[in-house]
Amino acid sequence: MISVGKLLEGKGGEIWHVSPEDTVFDAIKYMDNKHVGALAVVHEDKLVGILSERDYARKVILKDRASKETLVKEIMTSQVIHTILEQPVNECLVIINEKRIRHLPVLDNGKLVGMISVGDVVKEIIKEQQYTIQQLENHLSWAESY
Repeated sequence: MISVGKLLEGKGGEIWHVSPEDTVFDAIKYMDNKHVGALAVVHEDKLVGILSERDYARKVILKDRASKETLVKEIMTSQVIHTILEQPVNECLVIINEKRIRHLPVLDNGKLVGMISVGDVVKEIIKEQQYTIQQLENHLSWAESY
């Protein structure tokens, strides 16, 4: 199983993030623009939270708050579950499943270096399973020819 670092190499190096002082409206607009469901919240180059569509739905819409007046820091999740570059991707799926989250920030020596989603993880696991199936089929074809 590949590491989170290898998975990130294939994704590219851009990290979408907002400031805790940004409005929720601007953050949601940014998510829409980037086609993502969550953003890292960064202050002074440090990960301080994560803002997801779920945070928005539960803490703004259901509470009848105004997204143009609410700041990211008021609704972000500040206890962020994260992963590291060396962690195997299949272990991330366990974390995502157990913690019921959809996005994992990736830290390297405490510095935010990327973000992976449940979709990224599942896609990689499927790719590796397809490779294993192909190898087994090749082996069986070879064995049958003898």
